[in-house]
Amino acid sequence: MTRDFMPVNIAVLTVSDTRTPEDDRSGDTLAARIEEAGHLLAARDIVTDDRDKIATRLRDWIADPEVDAIISTGGTGLTGRDVTVEAHRDVYEKEIDAFATVFTIVSMKKIGTSAVQSRATAGVAGGTYLFALPGSTGACKDAWDEILVHQFDYRHMPCNFVEIMPRLDEHMRRK
Repeated sequence: MTRDFMPVNIAVLTVSDTRTPEDDRSGDTLAARIEEAGHLLAARDIVTDDRDKIATRLRDWIADPEVDAIISTGGTGLTGRDVTVEAHRDVYEKEIDAFATVFTIVSMKKIGTSAVQSRATAGVAGGTYLFALPGSTGACKDAWDEILVHQFDYRHMPCNFVEIMPRLDEHMRRK
């Protein structure tokens, strides 16, 4: 069976107290890879390392029917300002636990035991996929090239995120 490619509408959120649109290399990396893969960059923004601001931006995009997935970059580390993971978990309905595990495996091959410092996470809310990646361009490349490019490709077998998208919010449609 041959499947046709189905583009996904993906928003990119950079979490940083210092980045601007002019020097957001990780956001640029994700946006370029999303478009090169044939997907649509649905939105892009930069917010500061503030849990409420991050969660608000995520909720706004979750509510937008033109956004199928959100990838954030930055704020997944261990320092006091790193609150992206907590903001993501504030909005998740379900966490995709295996994403963190697979990301760690990919990272271990590149940076060895330093991979233990990442708190990359993923989940689903309101029928939208959410991914929180570290702020380095290398981590964004690794997550996209090794995991997300495949899971956002409807042709990827034996299964992928795209094929179950129509059912992510089925609990919200029940009467």
